[in-house]
This record gives sequence, C-alpha cells and structure tokens, in this order.
Amino acid sequence: MFGGFLGAGILKKAADKGLVDIRVHDLREQAEGKHRQVDDRPFGGGEGMVLMPGPVCKAVEAVRETAETPVVLLSPLGRMFTVDMAQAWAGCRQVILICGRYEGVDERVGLHLATVEVSIGDYVLTGGEPADMVVIDAVARFVPGVVGKAGSVAHDSFAEGLLDCPHYTRPRVFRGHGVPEVLLSGDHARIERWRRRQALAKTLALRPDLLIGDRPLSAEDRVLLDEIRKERKES
Repeated sequence: MFGGFLGAGILKKAADKGLVDIRVHDLREQAEGKHRQVDDRPFGGGEGMVLMPGPVCKAVEAVRETAETPVVLLSPLGRMFTVDMAQAWAGCRQVILICGRYEGVDERVGLHLATVEVSIGDYVLTGGEPADMVVIDAVARFVPGVVGKAGSVAHDSFAEGLLDCPHYTRPRVFRGHGVPEVLLSGDHARIERWRRRQALAKTLALRPDLLIGDRPLSAEDRVLLDEIRKERKES
C-alpha cells in the first residue's frame, strides 16, 4: 500500500534528495511460529482480531534509535492530530508510527510503548495505513526543502491557527464570476489585509472553534473580526 504513496510526487523527490528517509517495516518479521502470527482473538470474547503486543514491541525496539524518539500509535481513540504535532515531529531525527489494524492493538502497546496515541478524525478506517500516510505527508511538508516555497507552508490552513484565504488564478472571469478587484490592484498592503480578512471570515464561518483557542489574535485581527461580525448582523 505504501509503494505508490512513497514512489511518486513530492515525497519521492524529497527522499531522492535525502531530505526524508521513510521506511516501512513488516510486523511479521518480528513474529514467531510457523505462520508468523501477529494477531489473535480478544480475551473476554468479541468480534475481530487484535494485534499482539509482542511483534509490535519487537518491531519498534528493532528500529528505535533513542529513548527520545516519538512512538506514535495511530488509533481512533487517540488525541486529534494537529499541525503543531506535525511541525514538532518534523524537527525530530526519527519518528516511529505504529499502524493499527483489525479490531485494534493490544492496550499494553498504547500504555507502555507508545509515547502518544493519535487519531486523524472521528471515523474508523479498515486499516491504519491511510492514517499513517496522512501523518507522514503532513510532517514531511515541514521539513526544510521538501516543499519548494517555504512560504506556502507558513500560510497554509491551520499553520497560523486560521483557515487559509481564497486563491484565484486565470482566467480573470470564469463563467461570469470575476476575481476580486483588490487582487488586481497591485497594492500589496491592501491585498495582504484582504487575505487576512478573508481567512478570518472563513474561520469564523466554518471553524469558529479555532478562534477560541490559545493562539493570540493581533489588534488588527480583532478589528477585522469586529468588522466581519458587524457586516453579518447588518445582512
């Protein structure tokens, strides 16, 4: 499953340049017995199979370089994955991702091996591979040199605690819908103010919870938000 994902696009270019080194390890390599079993039925009965702690722990211990290496268990039970996590892990020499499957992973892995349990959303997947890919891609974008223009990462949605502003390209008019005139003005100060205002407006409309968090808003942001709220009341 990881072959196509890692074998094309920005991640492949980053790996070819030596900017990232992404390795996939098969749990069966650390399993015992004739069939290299990595899962078993849950104690107490119930549906599905559970990944055994032995192969998971051995696999992590075989590749973990230091005690400080983050060991991330991907699970719908975990904390929500955020841009702050991605940025922090991009600065680590090594990050280990444990890919869950079946009914889940033995609870002792989360309690005694993983340093953090992370979810990419409030839903359940057939396997943890897509979740791993999401984390890999999000983390890699913060590694210097992976994305051509560092500014595009700095201004992405969530990077500054807000959703991104709208973007437009040619043609100037498409099916009767034109580009906002301010973007054609050449006045960079006005353009930046418009973009910030639009980002605040989108965040207020779609993700107001982001405006309640710990990220401080500037005095200018507060002025813009007041303008946006006033316009909404008047409309």
